[in-house]
Amino acid sequence: MNPMRNPRIEKIVVNIGVGEAGERLLRAQKVIEMVTGQKPVQTISRTINRDLAIRKGMPLGCKVTLRGETAEDFLEKALDIRERRIPAYSFDKEGNMSFGVADYTDFPGMKYDPDIGIFGMDVSVVLRRMGNRITQRATLKRRIPKVHRMDRGEAIQFMKDKFNIEVVE
Repeated sequence: MNPMRNPRIEKIVVNIGVGEAGERLLRAQKVIEMVTGQKPVQTISRTINRDLAIRKGMPLGCKVTLRGETAEDFLEKALDIRERRIPAYSFDKEGNMSFGVADYTDFPGMKYDPDIGIFGMDVSVVLRRMGNRITQRATLKRRIPKVHRMDRGEAIQFMKDKFNIEVVE
């Protein structure tokens, strides 16, 4: 088989949405740093919602992007928390996968801290094939041909083979 057709994990984004700036956001940043080992960046509001008192440019949460071996190690831990069972609706048509972790204390080595509280997080896994740079390069940008794109079935099969997960319908 052509090695350019082999799927791989491009990145994993771990996100905690708090909905407000202040002390709660700082605690969420601390949690995400403890769990992933990387410093998070704040996510900023793009729109205005008067009912929720959200202004444009207001920090609402934090996220970390993991790549390479770090990403795979984190995914192993997160899948163990979910008992390696992922619902089928977690996969989208482009082959990406997203799921939630209810509590950070489920990760190995994490203990409940009453000063921090309970925080859950969203984990988004982006699966791609090699040769994806064609869409991001500066000159001669091109679309990825349809035969080279990942689809839902291939992503599910890759995750079953590599990470031994069970997809629940």
